[in-house]
Amino acid sequence: MNISSNRRTRDKIITCLTYAAMFVVLLLPFALFIGLAFKSELLFRDHSLGQLLFSSSWRPSAGEFGFKPFIVGSLYVTLLAMIISAPICLLSAIHITQYAPARVSKVVTTAIDILAGIPSVVYGVWGMMFVVPIVSRYAAPLFGVQTTGFSILSGGVVLSIMVVPFILNILIEIYRTIPKELTEAALSLGATRWEAVRSILNRKALPGILAAVGFGFARAFGETMAVLMVVGNAIRIPESLFDQGYPLPALIANSYSELASVPEVESALMFAALILFVVVLLFNATLRWFIIKTEKY
Repeated sequence: MNISSNRRTRDKIITCLTYAAMFVVLLLPFALFIGLAFKSELLFRDHSLGQLLFSSSWRPSAGEFGFKPFIVGSLYVTLLAMIISAPICLLSAIHITQYAPARVSKVVTTAIDILAGIPSVVYGVWGMMFVVPIVSRYAAPLFGVQTTGFSILSGGVVLSIMVVPFILNILIEIYRTIPKELTEAALSLGATRWEAVRSILNRKALPGILAAVGFGFARAFGETMAVLMVVGNAIRIPESLFDQGYPLPALIANSYSELASVPEVESALMFAALILFVVVLLFNATLRWFIIKTEKY
């Protein structure tokens, strides 16, 4: 009787602990949002939300905090990175899971894990040494543009390389979870392997593909070190890929140590972090809604 009672007691304790852990996980996003919003409150005493989001004037000494150049710079770099990396990751995942021999698949998977473990500052240094000179000497002259190479294009290329292992690992797991019987059934009906992949596997994997791209976007949008080393960090709205930009994470990283002692500037930097949080939250929520709609069909 005592043994049974002890087992029930332990089971209740473990159940309570699991509920508490789940509650902490659910509470974290709200805690982040409330904390950032509270620290940003000082900025809203003298500025409206419209002024902060749509003004291009950033002069902290004069009390002007326009975040538009930073928001636009972040979106340009992130979207360019996703345009480059998403097709590469999708085609690579298809080849690794559907065409490549097991030995090749293991080698490629190991290489992906190595890329995922490289610190972001290493990507930044590599970008400064190789990507920036290539953009300056070869890419820009093709379009009749003169640039130092520190640009939106350089930031997008470096960022795309950084998110490749992140997206690719997810896509590989998604394709591996699809039953092989689907491919075998299509092949037995006379379809080629590519027709089976295009018409059956990709349709089955579509929600997962969207999720992988969404997670990659969130990962890229908040990346700091590598991007700030190659993007130029000029406070302006980029008009082309060869213009310099200044993403929001770079603004926080560059300014916090120097200007955080000024209360209004610290509040502005917290608002920049809040913008990052809200953009990623809205993007993921929209993507989740679209995935649910896609799964119904």
